[in-house]
Amino acid sequence: MTDMLLNITPENIRPLVEKIGAGERISPREALTLYREAPLSLLGVLATGVKEQKSGREVFYNRNFHIEPTNICAFHCAFCSYRRPADAPDSWRHSLDEVLEQATRYRDSGVTEVHIVGGADPLHDLFYYEQMIRQIRAVLPGVTVKAFSAVELDFMIGKAGLSLEEGLRRLKEAGMETMPGGGAEIFDEEIRRQICPEKSSADRWLEVHRTAHRLGMPTNATMLYGHIETETHRIDHLDRLRRLQDETGGFNAFIPLKYRHAGNELSHLGEVPITDDLRTLALSRIFLDNFPHLKAYWPMYGQQTTQLALAFGADDIDGTIDDTTRIYSMAGAQDDRPVMSVEAMRQLIREAGYIPVERDSFYKAV
Repeated sequence: MTDMLLNITPENIRPLVEKIGAGERISPREALTLYREAPLSLLGVLATGVKEQKSGREVFYNRNFHIEPTNICAFHCAFCSYRRPADAPDSWRHSLDEVLEQATRYRDSGVTEVHIVGGADPLHDLFYYEQMIRQIRAVLPGVTVKAFSAVELDFMIGKAGLSLEEGLRRLKEAGMETMPGGGAEIFDEEIRRQICPEKSSADRWLEVHRTAHRLGMPTNATMLYGHIETETHRIDHLDRLRRLQDETGGFNAFIPLKYRHAGNELSHLGEVPITDDLRTLALSRIFLDNFPHLKAYWPMYGQQTTQLALAFGADDIDGTIDDTTRIYSMAGAQDDRPVMSVEAMRQLIREAGYIPVERDSFYKAV
């Protein structure tokens, strides 16, 4: 760490700056101090240093699309703008034929990943989704299937009467190669009781990912921030993820997800400012020293904030999307029809001073 950086650092956090500069791990207590007391600009410099140790000047993107089989869900989460009752006029439940039709549109398109998430559908168990994956792989044999949050998996596997390992093994054999990180929300049990009491517990979410890692299936992880939680809850969440990554090494990327307030039971809370977004990104990059990548999910942040995020530790912006996800648009995100061309993503990354690299789902350059 340069003397100039230490000269502009508040005295009480200089030891933390030196520790991070030396590549040493910070504790949850130190992370809280850093989050609350470090200037935002300093957090950006520190997070950029950590990012560049891991991925240099490269920032990643991919060519992907989403399939959302349904927005009908067995759970009633206070923060969710996506769920609809089965009889609502704006609910949907796509048949296997309709899902296959969506996938077929991307044959020979150059996409390398299909991302499948939706509600925990009360009508379907694992065997239905196993069939879905097999059919998608038949029409898109070279495309990676990244499918289902841990909460969806826990629900569908339990409904089928299988153990987690049996269920995940069946899905892997059907062609599911990796998992997204959704459903984590905030791990603190009291917060979870208030915002998503029906959902899988934090321990169960972690166990789903632990089992996937044991089966050789890499996954991502998320955190939904900016609602009723505190900074302490956020750092506890990061600490639980870091401990599981120490154990398994199976996480590819961490994705902080900003709570969006339109159309849900917590709308009265509003949303945290961009400075909180950047502070959370930077602290996540510094604290999660064993995670290879930090993603700024552009359909959630919008393109301008995503570009700013590249100066606060992010080294991935997700993909082309092609207007195939409604999860954040239904919650009031800026891009209500999310689509970004490859050239637009490359330009966004270049303008931030970084090198755009197209990747596959496992961060290998394409």
